[in-house]
Amino acid sequence: MELHQLRYFCAVARTGSFTRAAEQEGIAQPTLSQQIQKLEHEIGAPLFERLGRHNRLTPYGEALLPEAENILRQVAETGLRLASLKTGVRGRLRVGVIPTILPYWIALHLSEFLQRFPEVEVQLTESTTSRLIESLQSGELDAAVASLPIPSPDIVCSELFREKLFLAVSRQHRLARLPSVGLKDLQQERLLLLREGHCLRDSVLTACTRAKAEFSAVFETDQLESIFALVSTGFGVSLVPAMAAERATGCKVVALEQSSFRRIGYLRASHHFVSKPMKEFLAWLKMIIPR
Repeated sequence: MELHQLRYFCAVARTGSFTRAAEQEGIAQPTLSQQIQKLEHEIGAPLFERLGRHNRLTPYGEALLPEAENILRQVAETGLRLASLKTGVRGRLRVGVIPTILPYWIALHLSEFLQRFPEVEVQLTESTTSRLIESLQSGELDAAVASLPIPSPDIVCSELFREKLFLAVSRQHRLARLPSVGLKDLQQERLLLLREGHCLRDSVLTACTRAKAEFSAVFETDQLESIFALVSTGFGVSLVPAMAAERATGCKVVALEQSSFRRIGYLRASHHFVSKPMKEFLAWLKMIIPR
């Protein structure tokens, strides 16, 4: 059963005539008749009663007509939607973001993107980098925003900016009054970390390893807010990204003497089609880079 056969069938049902239907479809009448016969053969029953110059639907034809009209209508509507994608920015966009970026950067600016592209349906997912990569590979996500690098050959990465890390201590901490500190100054401090799987954890541990600073990790969590709450009480210290520093309520944020940072970028699967909404979203990310 092919679309052009359904179209010819509906034309005959509408006009009641093979001749007029052929004229409307712009084909020869014998060709149209042949396609209707093929359709009847596939169905296994006649669709029309041939009554001289007039043709009337059989019970099989009456049953097929509304279904055929619905199929042709859906195909036409799909064609219009696809055509509109070529002329405008519209459609669904599925984006994943890690927890240490979504509330502190993307969420603050997302309304700007939605106002610029009101016909784009943005679906957000917050998760760890490893899970976002799995979703990109399976096609469940179109793009993701995370910390780089990503050691996966089928994931395309592009760095957007590098974000400084700061030290967060309680306001009563011995280092709170200093303009800047070295990681060596934090020897034997109790370090509060995100759990394994969060890329910020990796950035913090990398910075400590490079500085040859030894810490005692005493608390692990999935939320930066929990770390801020404990740091403010003097329970420990932590390294936090610049975009989250102003949310460190009750803490003193101190600059680091060493160049400690994390790399922020966007990810997409190398085999995934880059739609217009995705192109605009990636371009928009570059426009809102923190200065």
